[in-house]
Amino acid sequence: MRWHRWLGTAGLTRRASPLSSDAAPFQPIRRERLIAGCRVALSTFSLLAVWLDPSEPAHSALLAYTLLAAYTVYSIVLAFWLWSAKATPAVLPLVVHVIDLVFFCVVVFFTAGPNSPFFIFFVYAVAAATVRWQEEGTFWTAVATLGSYLVIGIIAASRFPDEGFELNRFILRSIYLTAVAVLLGYLGAFENRLRARVAALGDLPAGLPPEAAGLLRALLEHAAKALGAPRILLVWEEREEPWSNLALWSAQGFDWQHEAPDIFSPLAPDELTTTAFFVAQLPAGGGLPRLVTSSGVKPWPGDPVPAALRARFDLGAVLSVPFQGESLSGRLFALDRPDMTSDELVLGEILARQLAVRMDQLALFERLHEAGLAHERVRLARDLHDGVIQSLSGAALRLESARQLLDRAPAQAGALIAEIQELLLSEQRELREFIADLEPGGARSQVRPAGLEERLERLGERIHRHWDLSVEVRSELGAARISDELAYQIYRIVQEGLVNASRHGRASRATVELGIEANWVRVVVADDGRGFAFQGTHDFATLTAGKLGPVSLKQRIGALGGCLDIKLPRGEQG
Repeated sequence: MRWHRWLGTAGLTRRASPLSSDAAPFQPIRRERLIAGCRVALSTFSLLAVWLDPSEPAHSALLAYTLLAAYTVYSIVLAFWLWSAKATPAVLPLVVHVIDLVFFCVVVFFTAGPNSPFFIFFVYAVAAATVRWQEEGTFWTAVATLGSYLVIGIIAASRFPDEGFELNRFILRSIYLTAVAVLLGYLGAFENRLRARVAALGDLPAGLPPEAAGLLRALLEHAAKALGAPRILLVWEEREEPWSNLALWSAQGFDWQHEAPDIFSPLAPDELTTTAFFVAQLPAGGGLPRLVTSSGVKPWPGDPVPAALRARFDLGAVLSVPFQGESLSGRLFALDRPDMTSDELVLGEILARQLAVRMDQLALFERLHEAGLAHERVRLARDLHDGVIQSLSGAALRLESARQLLDRAPAQAGALIAEIQELLLSEQRELREFIADLEPGGARSQVRPAGLEERLERLGERIHRHWDLSVEVRSELGAARISDELAYQIYRIVQEGLVNASRHGRASRATVELGIEANWVRVVVADDGRGFAFQGTHDFATLTAGKLGPVSLKQRIGALGGCLDIKLPRGEQG
């Protein structure tokens, strides 16, 4: 009989490949390029306006033309530099902003002062400050421009009395500049708040806690922080669990309970099953609640929240968002924050998706953990079968032989019993090593690639003593790189093959050959036994389909992704 097994070293020798990211951090130069483009457009069209109507700046048309021409050249040069540069000095935005403000004040002063047609430059300065520094930049730039405009108006009124001082225009322009600054400041503050909320979404707890309650608490706390809600309630059902889940997080603590299925069903009316909505106050006297949804505000004829849920948790302001995962579904409720807007609806939907994904991951992790435990139990049973149990079977057979020799050959029986005792001691040591390898950190230290050949030699000697099978080991592994796991599996495969050859095939001689071919380890066990109850050559697929060959070997080889071939010449059927 002859069988061989191929093992892929590439699949079992793991190599770490570094991960690289081409993502570049956000660069302030993008803001400067936008501002520079607007500056070029503003200066160019202002210069064009003076060229088309040089009489507009009444007493200083030539000066205004010269200043605007110089500023246009400066704007173009700066824009070209910014578009060719990869980064900007940290101080550049402030320096450029100050230059702009000084130039705007000079131009406005020499072109009719508070009546200047170039008042729009101040609006541009406020807008640029908002883009650069949000509400803080808007405030200080507005203060600087309004103060400069007031000073220019006072000086111009005394220096150019013939042009007159239009008080109403001065007041209207000041109010206009203030209104623009307030609006832009609000947009800057809104951008900061939006960035903070987006950053909060990225604070999702990483990794998986050792138990589900820890993950759930961290997820709800994350949702409360992102939405600014004092309480977060999550109600959901899992497809494979016969109950409803209620998890409540607040500053006072966390509580997770199981209830009867469908106790709060439906969590939202049929028309709102897939809709996120917000209610600032659930009316207690029978009035119609006003729902805020992505499509607007509308009264709702009925109670959008289950009455039992409302009474149990004393609901007032409620943000209700559906969430759906692979194995669960329910709704997320953010409570006790009456000033929510449609922005929180979008955040709530994102958070609900995050929660569903993480909870699905937890469920998958638990299923994989259970599958891993089952796989480890199978591996443990297979290793015990191929090791200790096989040896104990051999000891039992030899004990039977010793019992039969007790009467007619006591000395021979005593020698046989001594061999059995040695076998049991040897298996006891191996069993201890096996148990030690099952402990955390165990790495199957009894079989290493470097000592595999020596270990197989000792295995052959033991097989010869206890199973009367002469074993020859031929190895061509050399300096081949194979993992500890693969070395261990080779040892167990050879052990079972030799024991099967002696125990079932009644073989007296066997040869073990190890070699490397391409990315595979080739293991060949040949013996002179009577083989199996079939003839010819059979590959792994044929053996599996026909339920032929050694079951334990096929399981071990299949788990490693290898191939098993059994070759029995004609006439070796047993």
